[in-house]
Amino acid sequence: MNSPRPRQTPYHRDGDLAEVIDLPANELAGDQASWLGRIQELDSLAGKIALVTGAGAPDGIGYAIATRLRLLGAAVAVVSTTKRIHERAGEIDAVGFVADLTDEAEVGGLADAVVEAVGEVDIVVNNAGLTSKTDPAVVKPVAQLSYTDWQTELARNLDTSFLVSRAFVQGMAERGWGRIVNVAAAVGVVNAVPAEAAYAAAKAGVTGLTKAMATEVVADGVTVNAIAPGLIRTGSSTVPELQRGLDGPLGRPGTPEEVAAAAAFFCAPSASYVTGQTLVVDGGAGIKA
Repeated sequence: MNSPRPRQTPYHRDGDLAEVIDLPANELAGDQASWLGRIQELDSLAGKIALVTGAGAPDGIGYAIATRLRLLGAAVAVVSTTKRIHERAGEIDAVGFVADLTDEAEVGGLADAVVEAVGEVDIVVNNAGLTSKTDPAVVKPVAQLSYTDWQTELARNLDTSFLVSRAFVQGMAERGWGRIVNVAAAVGVVNAVPAEAAYAAAKAGVTGLTKAMATEVVADGVTVNAIAPGLIRTGSSTVPELQRGLDGPLGRPGTPEEVAAAAAFFCAPSASYVTGQTLVVDGGAGIKA
């Protein structure tokens, strides 16, 4: 019989919480409550400050992510283009801001305001860009797509991630710790649908931005990753979208909370060895035969 492997010594590097825990099963069984607390500590965001964009809808992905990060202990700032963000902020004890994230000057003003009100940002989740009932996507075949339409979709879905990331990534690198999570989409990354070429191009661009930025700060304690949601049931979901979700491998659309779980993973201190990756959250639709 092989003897149990020896306990390995946890290590810390550059102040980051990076631990190696390698214990025989019988040692873990002795104090399950203690080890549960340790796992929670490894994933805790206590003392971190997070900014989540596009969090104005109560049934949207951004709000679900902000709620999850708040429950994990982070101080949270949320932003959207309308004053309803203050309602969402009040519901989760966050701080709300209104800004047009396609406007370079407004993003600069937002960065200053967030730091002044909450502190230096450790985590950025770029969710802004997903459409809503009041701000629908441009749905036209390429032959009918005007250059203005094209620019509108790229500005909303790609420029926002670039501008917000640029505003905070240098500070994270200088402090030696940070997490950036970009919300892309299965459309453009895994698949495509007719009449959404601009949206698909923008979301594919988000994954390219993610990989490039990850290489720039990989030695600075900052990770940059992306999530690519498939069909998620939100308040802006259309009937055809929901039907496609029902036709998927799991027989239902996803939920904002399921996307939030993926974001929380990337934000966790224990995910420090994962960067430049895109996690598809589509219920297996991308691998359906």
